[in-house]
Amino acid sequence: MKTTVEARDTESGVEPKHTVHVECAHCGYDLDEAELEADTCSDCGASLNLKQHVAIEVTTLPPIFGESM
Repeated sequence: MKTTVEARDTESGVEPKHTVHVECAHCGYDLDEAELEADTCSDCGASLNLKQHVAIEVTTLPPIFGESM
């Protein structure tokens, strides 16, 4: 399952745009939301153990002071 959260301003700063991908740690099967509630992987039948990948995107850059190369 892939979930993408768009960048947004918060009181403590900017939360960057990021994507979270959840899969079975045993076989790498891409799980959907309904399968996350189960105790076993619907692909390999193993006890459900999750692995998450998080990809963070740069949406803004701070200004550069001084000379640039």
